Amino acid sequence: MSSVVAVCMMSFAFTTIQQPKPWPVPEKNAKMANPVKSNGESIAAGKALWNQHCSSCHGKKGLGDGSKAAQLKTTPQDMSLASLQNQSDGSLYYKISEGRDDMPSFKKKIPDSEDLWNVVNFVRTLKK
Repeated sequence: MSSVVAVCMMSFAFTTIQQPKPWPVPEKNAKMANPVKSNGESIAAGKALWNQHCSSCHGKKGLGDGSKAAQLKTTPQDMSLASLQNQSDGSLYYKISEGRDDMPSFKKKIPDSEDLWNVVNFVRTLKK
C-alpha cells in the first residue's frame, strides 16, 4: 500500500472517530427553562462542581483536554464551541443529568437539581 493511501485512510479514520454522534434531547427537556439565575454565586457553585466532577475529562476550561480524556473511547465535548453554547439550558441539563457512553449520568452524583443548573450556568462561561 502506498504511503499516500495509508495516510488518507488514517486521516479518514481519525476524522470519523473524532466526529461526535448526534445526541438528541427530548423536546420537553430541551424547552426546560433554567430556574437558577446566572449570577456570581451560581457560577462559583457550578465551577466547584465542575472541578470536582467534570474537569478530569473536559478540562479546567472545558476544551475536552482533561487528564482522563485520552483514556476514553469518545472524545469529551469542547464546551467552548458555538455548537454546544447554542444549545438550550434544558438540553445541557438533560445531557449532564442523563449522560451517555463515556459521559456518566450525574443525577445521582449531583442529586440536587439546583446544583445541576449551577453547572449549566458555569458551562455558559466557557465560551471562546
